[in-house]
Amino acid sequence: MELESEINNELKLENKQNNFLDTFMGKTINGAIDIGLRTILPDLIEEQIIDIKNALLENGLQEGIKTAIDSGKNFAKSFLGIFTGNFENIDQIKIAVGNGGIVDTISDVIDFSLEKIYENGSINNAIYSLIKGGKNVLINNITSNLNNELEKQSNLIGNLESNIEKWKEAYTNKNFERMNKIYKNIENNINSIIPIENVIKEIRQIENVQNFIKSKGENYEISELEKELIEKFP
Repeated sequence: MELESEINNELKLENKQNNFLDTFMGKTINGAIDIGLRTILPDLIEEQIIDIKNALLENGLQEGIKTAIDSGKNFAKSFLGIFTGNFENIDQIKIAVGNGGIVDTISDVIDFSLEKIYENGSINNAIYSLIKGGKNVLINNITSNLNNELEKQSNLIGNLESNIEKWKEAYTNKNFERMNKIYKNIENNINSIIPIENVIKEIRQIENVQNFIKSKGENYEISELEKELIEKFP
């Protein structure tokens, strides 16, 4: 029963991490394409650029981005020997982006989608040539945006890890007021980070201890059995 519960927790965390990564990378790539198209096509009005972007998405780009993200994650897990489960740190995710072929796959899909919308008359020859010739602008934007966003994530996770250590120090000093203040800070930021397994587990442990001590009227005397129960349910 305990093993089954542990497996279910792992699956929930894996699903949560995958959903976050899909949304996080998808939004970042889409935003980079928006900026890239505006740079390549400075003479077009916003509505025209939106139409071109939508045409690209509807003609293979949207599906291609999803495939690229999935391939990148699978490549990184295989490369790192993670055949099941979650990425354990931000560096592993950087491998998925940097070496996993995400950008190369998207480059190929842009070519494919561009040919399709040209052939079906969604864009004229002049627009086709501008996008074709400026594709490196799109690719560079995607690469830069992904790296920047991952760096932000790295900083956010670093701050959370720092707060975890500060909470532990406050706990050791039996300073519930400081524990509570730090815990609220952790709670406010947890949904902004990629769910990294070891960080999430530590935060859940902190949550359990925090709530348990609060329920005991800020009494820090915890029995061995109580400690066991707290650790069993992250």
